[in-house]
Amino acid sequence: MTVKAESLDGDASPPAPVSFFDSSLKEVRKRVFYQWARTLLILCVFIFTVLCLFWGAQYGTEAKYPKLKVWVVDFDGQVDPYLSNDTIVGPIVTDAATKILQSDDLHLGYTIKSPADFNYDPWAVRQAIHDEHAYAAMIVKPNATTLLRDAISNDNTTYDPTGAIETVVISARDQTTYYSYVLPDLAILQGMVLAEFGPKWIESLASSVTNLSSVPAQAINPGIGFTTVDLRPFAPAVAAPAVSIGLIYLIIVAFFNFPFMMPIHAQFMKPDGHPPLKVPHWLIWRILSSIVAYFILSLCYSLVSLAFQIPFSNDPASDVLPANNPNAYGRGSFVVFWMLNWVGMAALGFPCENMAMVLGFPWSAFFLIFWVITNVATGFYAIDLAPRFYRWGYAWPLHRIVEALRTILFDTHSRIGLDFGILFIWIAVSLAFFPLATFIMRWRMNRGM
Repeated sequence: MTVKAESLDGDASPPAPVSFFDSSLKEVRKRVFYQWARTLLILCVFIFTVLCLFWGAQYGTEAKYPKLKVWVVDFDGQVDPYLSNDTIVGPIVTDAATKILQSDDLHLGYTIKSPADFNYDPWAVRQAIHDEHAYAAMIVKPNATTLLRDAISNDNTTYDPTGAIETVVISARDQTTYYSYVLPDLAILQGMVLAEFGPKWIESLASSVTNLSSVPAQAINPGIGFTTVDLRPFAPAVAAPAVSIGLIYLIIVAFFNFPFMMPIHAQFMKPDGHPPLKVPHWLIWRILSSIVAYFILSLCYSLVSLAFQIPFSNDPASDVLPANNPNAYGRGSFVVFWMLNWVGMAALGFPCENMAMVLGFPWSAFFLIFWVITNVATGFYAIDLAPRFYRWGYAWPLHRIVEALRTILFDTHSRIGLDFGILFIWIAVSLAFFPLATFIMRWRMNRGM
């Protein structure tokens, strides 16, 4: 007969600890094993599903290279006073682009455009690239053949081969896409142009020039070259976190506003020496206090970029001229940057608060993982290269934040009105759902969940 030990005051002592395989723990072991296996299965399915969303954003990227449009525009001999039907540079460039298009090799979406599409104005091509109608353009200058032949016939020692062809890009639009895909492929086209031009040009010189020793060397070899015009270079390197990885912390900070602040808010609802606050007033307090918290937290987040001297006070620049670090709003750019981070944090944070109330802890961490992965997959990678399934990413908050940040920091093509508009829609929908999420949270608490 087992007798329970009693303390001196008559209260029963806690049961003595037993080994893991003690028979008294049989039911507990079964319950723990079941719950452990069920939770592990849920985690495995969730991890596989959500990570597939991230990996899938890069699936089949190579097959989608043609979606990165690159224009080839031959102005050679097409514009006064250089009108001519006897050109050599332009036809070679368009011929090389045609060969790439006809090949089975992976290549960008080269499109041979007529000068008439741009009203015979090379500057209009630059404007179109700035406006993001294509990722890049290769422009054969109107005087490309004329200057080359003039260098031969008039012994022009100042002839610059790189003035013949201009490659226009805007790397601040998406530095990863440009450095990984666009620029390497353009280098292949440039190599093909030079390889095709060399023999034809030497053959032409041999039949038309008797004394090559009097010809400027650069007019013989290479004869022509390329100038890369990056309308908005991506620099300095410290700007990278502000438009990429650093934004993950914007999501995380917004998420953790809820667990840190919720115990503070709960004091209004606990009748501890005071009557509880009316629920509608409590909801208003929670919403307004979160908005103010995001306002202050976004300022701290924004000050990090300012502290590391990311430019915020440069003047805007011409759309068609290269410029380093022009800011779209001049000296007011930091304020716009802060306001974007504030609105962005609210657009990212209120859905987190809603799901934290609906799911509770620890399950709300699932939503955080989902929220980070789906925003990163559509915000940091070119949706043009992703499967069509990812078109919803254009409406996801981080995509709009990244696009607007590039406009503020680099004066790229602006859609900032649309960007802010979509972020405000996220906030409005989240606030409309906020009372329901609060009701679900109180219901779960009353049921001991």
